Amino acid sequence: MTSRLRSVVNSGWFNRLMVAVILLAGVLAGLETSATLRETYGSLLQGLDALVLVIFVVEIALKIAAHGRRPWGYFQDGWNVFDFLIVAVCCLPVEAEFAAVFRLARGLRLLRLVTAVPRLQLLVGALLKSLGAMGYVTLLLALVFYIYGVAGVHLFGSVDPRHFGSLQAALLSLFRLITLDNWTDLFLAAAAGSRLAAVLYFVSFIMLGTMIMLNLFIGIIMNSMAEMHNEMAERERTQHLVQTGRITLHDELVLFEQQLDELRRQAARLRQRAGSKA
Repeated sequence: MTSRLRSVVNSGWFNRLMVAVILLAGVLAGLETSATLRETYGSLLQGLDALVLVIFVVEIALKIAAHGRRPWGYFQDGWNVFDFLIVAVCCLPVEAEFAAVFRLARGLRLLRLVTAVPRLQLLVGALLKSLGAMGYVTLLLALVFYIYGVAGVHLFGSVDPRHFGSLQAALLSLFRLITLDNWTDLFLAAAAGSRLAAVLYFVSFIMLGTMIMLNLFIGIIMNSMAEMHNEMAERERTQHLVQTGRITLHDELVLFEQQLDELRRQAARLRQRAGSKA
């Protein structure tokens, strides 16, 4: 019975069915934003929403039952915990005055599409994996912003007080500059004083902020995507070997080494957090 349930929840048609239901939940969340549709088809929308919620609950029950005598194995996967929390929030009894918040929570069910589509899991996992390295790049970018903001106040504060009259205005102007949104207006206003200083200031900041820093972010994300792709491929290979019963001693050793490496990374993160708190 357990093996049959496991084959069902891991089948392609079951996954496609859940993707269709998640998309239906997203469409319903969008339709409920219209007061006219709620007044005309309110009962139908509520019925379909209740049906979607029942399907989600049945899906979770099937996946838990597929673990047999180890139902807690369902919660060992972070994506399953994510799904469970979203469905649990939608099942909470809500008073009438919190109906708007409840509708917002139901709109979050569309996020379950991330867990249903492996490629979206790859993207989200890569973003989460890159947060640590992106934090240092963000800190470096903040330092560049601060240095150029102070320099901009001293260089162009008297010429262009609207954009560089204070540190706050200079930082906001630099944010506009890094997005390249009509940056020539800023340049022409600042160049009324010293054109050479304006050229050096604006060109160097665009080169550092837009060309280098943003490319660093992209490089970190791409590297994390490559790592996540390798991890997901190895995980799928291991699961296939376990399901088919063709796993060898070498495969078990490789799996053990991967788990050991993951424990080492978690221990390193804990040491870094302990060191930062100290």
